[in-house]
Amino acid sequence: MALDAIQKNILHEVADLDGIPQGAYNIRANGTSAGRNTTANIDIVTKEDKPGIDIIIKPGTKGESVHIPVVLTESGLKDMVYNDFYVGEGADVTIVAGCGISNCGDQDSQHDGIHTFHVGKNAKVKYVEKHYGEGDGKGARILNPVTNVYQEEGSYVEMEMVQIKGVDSTVRTNVAELADGATLLIHEALMTHGTQKATSDYKVALNGEGSSADVVSRSVAKDDSEQIFEVAIEGNTACNGHAACDAIIMGNAHVVAIPRLDAKNVDAALIHEAAIGKIAGDQLIKLMSLGLTEEEAEEQIVAGFLR
Repeated sequence: MALDAIQKNILHEVADLDGIPQGAYNIRANGTSAGRNTTANIDIVTKEDKPGIDIIIKPGTKGESVHIPVVLTESGLKDMVYNDFYVGEGADVTIVAGCGISNCGDQDSQHDGIHTFHVGKNAKVKYVEKHYGEGDGKGARILNPVTNVYQEEGSYVEMEMVQIKGVDSTVRTNVAELADGATLLIHEALMTHGTQKATSDYKVALNGEGSSADVVSRSVAKDDSEQIFEVAIEGNTACNGHAACDAIIMGNAHVVAIPRLDAKNVDAALIHEAAIGKIAGDQLIKLMSLGLTEEEAEEQIVAGFLR
């Protein structure tokens, strides 16, 4: 696996990788495979009908991980992949994804990743997805991820969806369907600046009795950037659903939260919360009393808010 210095830096940003990862991995760079490894319990197979891979995790697999980062460093490249995860019954694994774009040219660079999770009975998945952009070119850095999650009985999925910085335009589409006793936890952390635009669209169907979902977005919008957080939770049986949008606005930024709760069963308990506004003055004053400038105080508050 031969990566240049820029690609290695992006891998560090989106996957915390400073070398070859342990366990199974598939690294994609500029539209082609830059390295792959499988294990006795985790297989990675190239799709034959479209770009992408199938990640097959055997039932009962415990304590293993899969890394599938994507790196784009060519200006004007538009890349799309379809990745399907088949997580066997009773497995307990960590999946680390993410995409970083370095664009120093005049043409737009774009990656669209469609990830579909088939999570077996009583399986447990922790999924971490980070997006990052850099480069001093005029071309935009565009990321449009799609995540589909289908959870069987008693399964547990925890997802960290993070956009670090530097992404000019993103539409983040997420769909989930939960069976009996399944649990879904989503934590989104998002930052936009300049004239960047970000849309997050979550649709969760709680189909199984005792299923539950918690979708929480924490975001910071700076300068003239725009964010839209849209979440729809459908309760089709006795279930619990919670959604929250907590956003800090700085400069002339604009944030919109659009909830849609649909209780189709009398025992469906659905809740939505939203808090959107500027940094509280007393927070700044408290930190500035410790010797920080106003700008330093704001940076510290933002960093802690997005953790």
